[in-house]
Amino acid sequence: MERRDFIRTLGAASAIALAGTGRSKLTASSFALPKRNKSGIDHPLWKGFNLLDKFNPGHQTAFSEKDFELIAGWGFNFVRLPLSYWCWSSEDDWYKVDEKVLKEIDKAVDLGKQYGLHVNLNFHRVPGYCINNAQPLPTNLFEDEEPLKACCFHWKLFAERYKGIPSSQLSFNLINEAPSIETEKYDKVARQLIFTIREVDSGRLIIVDGKDVGTQPLMTLTDVPNIIQSGRGYAPMLISHFRAPWPGMKVLMDFPEKELSWPLTLDGKLLDRDAVYETSVAPWKSWIEQGGRVHIGEMGCYNKTPHPVAMAWLKDVFSLFKEQDWGWALWNLHGDFGVLNSGRKDVKYENYKGYLLDREMLELLKVS
Repeated sequence: MERRDFIRTLGAASAIALAGTGRSKLTASSFALPKRNKSGIDHPLWKGFNLLDKFNPGHQTAFSEKDFELIAGWGFNFVRLPLSYWCWSSEDDWYKVDEKVLKEIDKAVDLGKQYGLHVNLNFHRVPGYCINNAQPLPTNLFEDEEPLKACCFHWKLFAERYKGIPSSQLSFNLINEAPSIETEKYDKVARQLIFTIREVDSGRLIIVDGKDVGTQPLMTLTDVPNIIQSGRGYAPMLISHFRAPWPGMKVLMDFPEKELSWPLTLDGKLLDRDAVYETSVAPWKSWIEQGGRVHIGEMGCYNKTPHPVAMAWLKDVFSLFKEQDWGWALWNLHGDFGVLNSGRKDVKYENYKGYLLDREMLELLKVS
């Protein structure tokens, strides 16, 4: 049997459990969801880190209690867990589930409660879509019904698994960084996933990444209750992703390091704090005016950016988010964007509990 035919067979078999999720046209009136309270959503100012233990299925590990202890000990209150469904399932069999891996995610949820950290479960890779997939996938979440049914299957699984855990402790983040596509296509997928979750757990807080890779609000969701939209803190990419190969941007690789600064003039245009405001804050005004809330699910600066430049830029970005009363999550805790073992060549690290700590960056985070 061909893989696509196999998936279609499984999709049909699961249709009973996913009744109502296969609509080809979905609008605000398609779901029996209550209207959002005009006062918006009350939640603490969440600040913390992305933990990547289930981000790469080839190198996945159990979540570390030490990470939760460190984050809480520093005074933060939030962890975002970007999850690849390949960690507990597979591209060849979307409906396969590895219970052992799911129990490791259960443990992370428990650790969040133990250490007073809100846990946000984010599907970074879903059937039919991932922002950083090296090769085109055989199906498209935003075009095809089969991967959308499978994605609903996995979110329903999580909704059932964590039903009863209050939204003060746990939230769901539907899809990481949807591509730049027609609003109607993203709205359809988001609504189906929200409906699938809310059929099981009507009160679950849901975070929806903004459209256009998390940079713009999805304004069609103004009627949906109990959601937060997630933005990004990476603008401009020349600073945040200097020398990073995966975006595929020539300027990131070719721009002379000795000319990199913050603020920066590029092609006659001044990139400064005001420019970051126009790119990363101003687009969300319309959503906020409708009573919507914003959280910055990812932000940070790659380790090839000279540290003084990175720190100057981060200070401006954090000051803007603080003015908006927005929380944020640094990508990541350990590694290229983090404060631990980040591999920067121009940082005087502090030996800290077995790690190399960028103390200057950590202290900035703590006051931001």
